Amino acid sequence: MRRLLAPVVVAVVVLVGWQALVTVGRVAPFVLPGPLAIADALRLVLPQVVAAALATGANALWGLVAGSALALAAAALAARLGWLRSTLVPLAAVAAALPIVALAPIFATMFGATSELPRRLVVTVVVFVPVFVNALRGLQAVAPVHADLLRACAASGWAATRTVTLPGALPHVFTGLRLAAAGAVIAAVVAEYFGGLQSGLGSRITSAAANSAYPRAWAYVAAACALGLLFYAAALAAERLTTPWNRRTP
Repeated sequence: MRRLLAPVVVAVVVLVGWQALVTVGRVAPFVLPGPLAIADALRLVLPQVVAAALATGANALWGLVAGSALALAAAALAARLGWLRSTLVPLAAVAAALPIVALAPIFATMFGATSELPRRLVVTVVVFVPVFVNALRGLQAVAPVHADLLRACAASGWAATRTVTLPGALPHVFTGLRLAAAGAVIAAVVAEYFGGLQSGLGSRITSAAANSAYPRAWAYVAAACALGLLFYAAALAAERLTTPWNRRTP
């Protein structure tokens, strides 16, 4: 309860201070609308916000699943093949340095601005890097004493993988997934800024800001934050269910 109460109290304090700053300081809405104005705008456009969040969430989920599957397969191969590891690790570093603002328009040109595929590919690239790096680290983290013990017991390769390598790697894998879960939503939202279908949160934020409807734009931003928290919570819940022996504070 203490771990749950602390962020709630901090959030309430921040929102109250934010509203006080806007009210007392007479901050213009185009500079920073207050939480009450944002909540009122959210109430008025709630159906549109939900529809946009579902569209962005679908792209983020698609990219998260695809990027994680590719990363786990690549990490499993790289852990066994040294020459492949020396190739994939630098490529992952290059992928981490690729800006979304460059990938999104390139993919939109390649696959068409009326398709959701460009945005999903952007999310896939963003998700691949943290999952691959952490999964590879986990697969290589077998303690020498454990490896020696398995060899002394004449354990097969699958037995060693099932009893030691995979359980030891899972905490690292879920660390990457928790990072990628929030990053997937960010990538999906940013990718929507560069044209294409006007169905997601990113395009709605751009449209509202262009029309000077700043409280409405912030309402869509709040929905994006809630979506990112939902993805993170889902990854954390999956970690708790899959690795009950690894009860650590996130």
